Amino acid sequence: MSGELGQPQEGPSHAGLDLLNPEGNEAGVQRGVIRRFRAPRCRSWIQKVLEQITDSPRQWITPSEVVPVAVLAVQRYLLEGEPRDVEPKPPLYCYDVTISDGVFREKCYLDPSLNFLVYKNILKVGIEVEISRVSCIYNEKRLGQGILCIDMVHCGESLDSISLEIPFRNRAHREIPERPLRGGKSHYLALWNNEDPYGDIWLSNKQPEEHDFNNTRIVSLSHLEMTWSNRRSFPALLVRILHKSKLRYYGKPNKKTTEPYQTFLEVADSSGTVSVIMWNALCPEWYKSLHVGLVLLLQDYSIKKSHPFRIQPLPVDPQIKLISTMEICLNLRDPPTNIIIIPEEQVKPEWRLPKLNHCFISRSELDDMPENSICDVIGVLVFVGRVQRSKKKESREDFWSYRWIHIADGTSEQPFIVELFSTSQPEVFEKIYPMTHFMCTQLKVVRNDSQVPKLLYLTTTNESCMFIIDHRGQPYANNTKVKNFIQWIKTKTNSEELKNTVIGGYYPYPPVPETFSKYNISVKVESFFTAISEVRKEIEDLQYREQKRIAIQGIITVIKYVPYSGATESASTSETLRNVNRPSTSQAARRESQSQERDGKPQDDGPVSSQRCHTTSASLSPPKKKRTLQGPCAKPIPVPQPETSAQAKGNNLGMPSTFQRRESTSTGRIGKARKTISDKWESQMWREKKLGLIDHLRYSCVYPESIPRRFVLEHRDFLTQQYNSQPAKYIPQEGRPPKLYDFKSALVLGHFEVTILGLNHERAITVAFLPEYSSEDVRTSQIDTLLTCMNYSCLFPQKSTGNDRLQGSRALTGDIIKAAAELDKVHIVGILDICNLGNGKTEVYLHKIYRPDKTS
Repeated sequence: MSGELGQPQEGPSHAGLDLLNPEGNEAGVQRGVIRRFRAPRCRSWIQKVLEQITDSPRQWITPSEVVPVAVLAVQRYLLEGEPRDVEPKPPLYCYDVTISDGVFREKCYLDPSLNFLVYKNILKVGIEVEISRVSCIYNEKRLGQGILCIDMVHCGESLDSISLEIPFRNRAHREIPERPLRGGKSHYLALWNNEDPYGDIWLSNKQPEEHDFNNTRIVSLSHLEMTWSNRRSFPALLVRILHKSKLRYYGKPNKKTTEPYQTFLEVADSSGTVSVIMWNALCPEWYKSLHVGLVLLLQDYSIKKSHPFRIQPLPVDPQIKLISTMEICLNLRDPPTNIIIIPEEQVKPEWRLPKLNHCFISRSELDDMPENSICDVIGVLVFVGRVQRSKKKESREDFWSYRWIHIADGTSEQPFIVELFSTSQPEVFEKIYPMTHFMCTQLKVVRNDSQVPKLLYLTTTNESCMFIIDHRGQPYANNTKVKNFIQWIKTKTNSEELKNTVIGGYYPYPPVPETFSKYNISVKVESFFTAISEVRKEIEDLQYREQKRIAIQGIITVIKYVPYSGATESASTSETLRNVNRPSTSQAARRESQSQERDGKPQDDGPVSSQRCHTTSASLSPPKKKRTLQGPCAKPIPVPQPETSAQAKGNNLGMPSTFQRRESTSTGRIGKARKTISDKWESQMWREKKLGLIDHLRYSCVYPESIPRRFVLEHRDFLTQQYNSQPAKYIPQEGRPPKLYDFKSALVLGHFEVTILGLNHERAITVAFLPEYSSEDVRTSQIDTLLTCMNYSCLFPQKSTGNDRLQGSRALTGDIIKAAAELDKVHIVGILDICNLGNGKTEVYLHKIYRPDKTS
């Protein structure tokens, strides 16, 4: 079969299998790489499979030999190419998986029935997989072209390293720009959202160029507004970019638009400001090169009446007229727009183009800012949360990506709390870490002064832009707020205050209202409550890094305190969690998410069982060692395990010795550790009902990813990668990376396991509760019930000493355990945060409890 390609066409494939002449494809590989695979070399497993499927009378085969292969890429794109009269059915998106057998790479199509493996981040880059069934999909519109389809796969362990020098067997897969295997699209989407530009079609090399204005006729925006409806062609526009929106992807099945993107630019001259819409293929060509502040010469554009429901951002200068009756349209064709970036040195004062005018506010001023007002902020990052995702309303498969951050500017003891959504700037969104100087524009104020504690934070808008900044030479450097921040940060260069920063972990924000009646009003859903019998389904439906908040009813029957200890995050525990219920087939993998919480049920009274997660049991075998897929034969190379024990790692975390509960088979030692704090309360009702339950869901595990860590600048790349989303392509590690549990926890207390019995006494659920304590926080002295305690589970850097933390944690723990008795047999409403961490790991946290029979 031929591997030569023409233009992309709709159908199953853009790339042939090249079954008959694989050696010929090596002509396109660099000679240095070819020498690596010359004699002697092992036979390619991928090539064997291709020969078997060619000789098979069926279009699918079970390979005669199944060997591990490495996953180098998992890439997403919109499903297309279906008949025009067929209504598209979910899933809307397809995935191409690039594998390597140590001799060749091959890009394969993932059968849509296995998409859930990507949704749950079980099938991901950097792991080894065993493919036990494959099929071939042919392109009936082209001669001799087809693609390999993965029909059944077993997902294995992470590999320490994978060679990136291994060539593609099919030269079509080496083409640039990369093309999806199926459909008519010419590009891939970002793996976890549709807003971020992804892949090599997104250019960033557009540079300013000198322009001769002698023969260029320019019209002002205000004059164009009055005359555009009577014109067929329009003179050039000379404008400055004031705002740039994030990308909007509007791709739909059965649409022929190759790059269905849209973005808005707010531009202005001396007479007014207007919206400019950039469409389709022009976005990949220009989006990453156009920045706020650039001066553009626009020629050969079109104009249409503005959308009646779109709200334009306010102009930077109140004196400039806001033109809202028309919109400028830029297209690659009809007519083909000509865009020129004018160098700032060529901009003449007589053009009177507006200057950028940032609306910076300090943290001390935020308390007086009205709701929904727009502002810019600048400061140093003191907390960077993990990337999370939430579903968009219009589609089950489309998500927003966001993270919570704290920004300090020295004007208040409190930081800016910012809900930072992806702004189509993955190069910034994925690179931020604590201690970074950071600026974000066009943020909206969210506040509720009637809530206790007061709700006050900032969130991004459609026009928000973020910057990791170097102040020298920047146009905003003369702003008073910026000068004050620069002066303050100079005094804090070596301050412990800035070194005591935090990254990642579970972050329970925003808090819910303090009363049940207020919460009931604030939630706009048809079904307010989730039955405990439905919680499992809610959890199974979650996708990777998706976080959701639900409300259940029940009775608190057990509260058990679990001290924080590095031993609970031991390598053996974390590795074992990945080995339990690992899918051997697609069907087994699907069962994993349904049955994992039923396996290895901990004993209610066993002190060690509280350390375990719901996917573990005492009889589990030791974890498999990670392997390296490198050479041409792809032979597994055992990696020696570190000699340091889990206990030693726990002792290196710098936590008070009282909180280091060592894993041991000695019941005497465990009992001694438990006597440190009275750590459990159990109701009489639970003793009577627990043996007769229909179902008991256990989601009280706190994984290492959910514990916020003290930030260490020397390991910023590792820590940043841990709390970002899984990448679409394999990124090799430099050296031997550390483990997440090697980094000191930012939590003072451990966590609580809370068991809630359903109102019908048939089902129960055990979840985790993570409180935060500071000896300087006067609110902790007001804790007289468990209800009050759960108002204040938020993250701020701690300044108290180890002894203060120890005494305070004992007092707080005692208050919580004692207060639980007040809730014996009391009907409560529990607000739960559920989150899918990927790879079969799900957490459920108790965020807040209400007593419906009381107003507070």
